[in-house]
Amino acid sequence: MIYLDYASTTPVNQEVLKAYTYVLEKYYANTDSLHDAGLKVAELMEQSREQTASCLKVKANELMFTSGASEANNTAIKGSAFALQHRGKHLITSCVEHSSVDQTMKQLQELFGFEVTYLPVNSSGVVEAETLRQALRKDTILVSIMALNNEVGSINDIAELAKVTHESSRAVFHSDCTQILGKQPLTFLPDIELASFSAHKIYGLKGSGLLYHKQNVRLVPLICGGQQEAGLRGGTSNAPCNIAWAKTMRIAFEKMDEHSRHVSELNQRLRLGLAEIDGVEINSPQDATPYILNFSVKGMTSEVMLNALNHYGICVSSRSTCSSKTKAPSRVLMAMGISEERATHSLRISLSHLSKKSEVDELLNVLKEIFNDYRIK
Repeated sequence: MIYLDYASTTPVNQEVLKAYTYVLEKYYANTDSLHDAGLKVAELMEQSREQTASCLKVKANELMFTSGASEANNTAIKGSAFALQHRGKHLITSCVEHSSVDQTMKQLQELFGFEVTYLPVNSSGVVEAETLRQALRKDTILVSIMALNNEVGSINDIAELAKVTHESSRAVFHSDCTQILGKQPLTFLPDIELASFSAHKIYGLKGSGLLYHKQNVRLVPLICGGQQEAGLRGGTSNAPCNIAWAKTMRIAFEKMDEHSRHVSELNQRLRLGLAEIDGVEINSPQDATPYILNFSVKGMTSEVMLNALNHYGICVSSRSTCSSKTKAPSRVLMAMGISEERATHSLRISLSHLSKKSEVDELLNVLKEIFNDYRIK
C-alpha cells in the first residue's frame, strides 16, 4: 500500500502509542477523584497541559482538552457567539471552511437568529484583508477563518486578518489550525483569541483535540455537568489521550523544518511529474503548503480516479474526508473560480515526512497508466 492521504489522518507515532498504552494500563483512575490514584492522574494530565502550552508558547490555563478539532471549532464558535450575543449577532467566516465550521455557522444562523457573512476567496484560495475589512460591522462579534485549507493547501495570513479585525471591530478572532499544526511555526497565535487543533493530524491519537482560548475570552460551555476543564467542558476527562498530547506536540515540533524540506522536495517532484501528463491541471497555488497538492484530470471524474488508484493500492482523497460521501463538486475549488467540471475531476495528494520519492514516482507511473488505459477505452 502507498498511503498519500495524510491530510485525512496520520499513523500514530510509536512513542506516542507506547506512552498512551502505558498510561491507559497503569493510570486509569478518575482525575476528579480525591484519592492518591486520582490525584496522580490529574497531576500527569496537568503536566501534559503545561508542556503542550510551552510548545505553543501560551499559558496552560488557556488550553482546553477536547475530543477533536470539530468539537474545538464548535466550542469556539458557539461558545463565544452565545457569550457575546449581547453585543451583536453578526458572525464572519469564509466560504471554504471545514464542515465543522461551516455547518456550525449555518446552525447558528438557522436556529439561533445569528447573521453570518461568508467571505469569498481569491483565485489562490485565500481571504484578502480588504474583503474582511469591508465586511466588519459594529455588531460583528466573531470572525472565524482557517489557517491552512485542507483541500488545496492555501495559507491565509492570519496575523494580518486578525489585525484588521481588531482595528475595525470588537470581534474576537478564531482560526481552525488543524492542518497547519506541525507544518510551520504558529507565529500568529498571540494575535488571535481562539484556535483549534487535532492530534490525529500530527501522528497522535484520534478523538483528541485542543482549544486555545485567551484568558479574557468568555465562552458558554456546550457540555454541562461537571467541573472539568475549568467548568468549560463537563464529563470525565479522557486522561490517557490528554496526557499523550505533550509527547505528540513535542515530536511534531522538534523536526518540523527538516520534515518541511523533505516534503517540499517531494511536492516539487510531483508537480514536475504531473506537468508531463497531458490533461492535468494543478489546482493548488504555487505558494500553498507543500504537504497538500490538488489537481484535476480532464475527462476523468474524481470517483473514477479514486477507484482506479485504490485498485493499485494507492490511498488518496478527492476532497476533505468529512465531505467525501457527497458527489457535489468541491465548494473550495468552485469558490476559487475553477469550473464545475474541473472541480468534479480533482484529486488531493497529501504528503508526509514518511512519504518517499519512490512512492511519488510510483504514483506518477500509475497515473500515466490509468490515464492511457481510460483514454484508449
